[in-house]
Formats: sequence, C-alpha cells, structure tokens
Amino acid sequence: MRTADPHLARIAVYPIKSLDPLVRDRARIVENAALEHDREYAVVDGEGEYVNGKRTAAVHRVRADFDRDVTEVTLRRQGSRDGRTYGLPDERGAAADWLGDHFGTDVRLIRDPEGGYPDDTDLSGPTLISTGTVEEIASWYDLDPESVRLRFRANLEVGGVPPFWEDRLLSDRDHCVAVRIGDAELWGVNPCQRCVVPSRDPYTGAETEGFRETFLRKREETFPEWADPARFDHYFRVMINTLVPESEWGTELAVGDEIEILGERPLNI
Repeated sequence: MRTADPHLARIAVYPIKSLDPLVRDRARIVENAALEHDREYAVVDGEGEYVNGKRTAAVHRVRADFDRDVTEVTLRRQGSRDGRTYGLPDERGAAADWLGDHFGTDVRLIRDPEGGYPDDTDLSGPTLISTGTVEEIASWYDLDPESVRLRFRANLEVGGVPPFWEDRLLSDRDHCVAVRIGDAELWGVNPCQRCVVPSRDPYTGAETEGFRETFLRKREETFPEWADPARFDHYFRVMINTLVPESEWGTELAVGDEIEILGERPLNI
C-alpha cells in the first residue's frame, strides 16, 4: 500500500434510475447527499412501484443517451439505430410513453431533483468501488471491465489502488470511516449487498450461468487481509455505500482528485 496512489478515476451518474450512466469529469454533491442528476428520474408503474432491473430484464435492453446537462435523453432499443429524443423534464410524459411501449405496460417518469431515488435511502451518498476491483471481477468471468461497471453501477471509481481497497472504508457497525476526495468528506458505512442485476448481461438481460456461485467463491478466496469479515454476513457484497455529512453538500468532486482516508467517526443513523 505504500506505493498506492488513490485518486478519483471515474464519476458516473444514472439520470434515470436503472438505465444507462452518464460519465462525467465533475459532479456536485446536492441536497440529501446524492450526486447531481444521479437517479433524478425513476420509472414507476401504475401503483408507484419501480420498474427496474430487479423486476424485469427488459430494462437491460433499453439504451439511454443523455446530454451533458441532462436536458435531453435519447431512448432506443438495444441493437437499433433508431432513437427518439425527449426534452427533460418537459417531455418526460412522452418519454414515459416510449418506455411503456417497450415494457408493455403503462409507466410514469417521476422526478426528484433534490437527492433523487437512491437504491439505499438510508445510505444515500455516492457508491464507491476501485478500478482494481472492477478488473479483478472482470477476470473471474472473462468479461470486459465496462460490462462489470454496468452490472454493478457504482458512482465513484478509485484508481491507483489494489482490488478491494474500498473495504478499508468499513469499520464496525457503530462507526464509519471518513475519506476525503478533493475538498469533500464522505463516510464509508456498508458493503453493498448485491441483487440479481449483476448476474445479467447489461445489454441483453441474458443470465450469466453460475454468476452468484462464482462470485461467492472468488470473493472469499480474494478477501483482503485489511477487511473485517464480521461486516460480511455473506460474500455477495461489493462496493461501498456512503453517507455525506450535510456540511459537505454543495462541494464538487472531480476526476483526478486525490483521496485520503481520514479515520473512524462515530456513526449515528
């Protein structure tokens, strides 16, 4: 670890929950600790339930391209060159009609610009993983690292460190580990429990045979000496959930920012 050079290597936000990312050079932490535009929109059915990858593999066959400021989205089906562009937020009703046609059911595109719709509402800060972890997991399945990124959907990626470096950001259940990224302080809290989504091809939705079993075995085999096994009730966990203190809301993260582990903090949530 003496030769490690932890720095922010990648920032990704997911403007429409469960759809494609927008990779950025910079991102601002907004109210409620999310990155600006991350999960700002979500697709819901008539009962207000999310239409996401946990419910239907059809989500993986939607391609979504966003402009820099998330004022437009172009939607198309995987394998098709014909896309439809919609202004956001004004044309989200028309975008929802396109998505509803794809899913075969009526849906709405809801919006929350102040924190969005995080997967974990208690730990609503950016999720964090290292490039080394992405590449290590890719090697387990002979996958391209970009496929792994789309399967696990982290917001922040740390370069210059070994696989599973992010497990250093875990303490016991009464404490977090503070980490400074540029000018912002984030708190590492929890190893993210994975669902069915990573086991599917992110472009087609096809299931990768034996994905979970392989992951459990390899994660245990490669479990780092600096991690606390007591924080892992099972090994189908990777990536770190974070909190962002209110004092840090409004700060900005940028690719290339240096990263420093600051140490433990009492945790009260």
